[in-house]
Amino acid sequence: MRRLHLTKASQHTVRPEAGFSLIELLVVVAVILIIAAIAIPNYIQSKMRANEASAVQSLRNIATAELVYATTYGVNFTPGPGLSQLSGNGINPDQNNAGLIDTVLASGIKQGYAITYTPLTTDAQGNTATFSVTADPLSPTTGQRHFYTDQTCVIRQNLSVQAGPTDIPI
Repeated sequence: MRRLHLTKASQHTVRPEAGFSLIELLVVVAVILIIAAIAIPNYIQSKMRANEASAVQSLRNIATAELVYATTYGVNFTPGPGLSQLSGNGINPDQNNAGLIDTVLASGIKQGYAITYTPLTTDAQGNTATFSVTADPLSPTTGQRHFYTDQTCVIRQNLSVQAGPTDIPI
């Protein structure tokens, strides 16, 4: 076998470097930043709409639970304040521990919304005859709309202030 003898000139041949150039890396980073600039606001809007949908569903759940409570216990609606009577473990339900909604919803804060139950009027026996439930965003990034419902189970919305019984239904 023959051995190849390399001269000094052939040892210094130019070989292409492996890897990316700085310009190529900068182009890739710029493309990623452009995609992120488009995607992040859309993600935030989607999250906000999901929070609003959760608030509406929470109001539906509370209004339905109030109707079930009134039918089951024959005392109109929960006396309040708050939603603790509708919550509970559901093992031994009674008027103070009905087990009709989960404990997260009963806490009054869910998916970036503050949910407030308010008894409005009472009947001759002192039982709650009418109630209202509002859902208001905790910050402008968790939602933009405010929601309201009462014993009629009609959910209403307001875009700027706390919703009430005269606002438009959704």
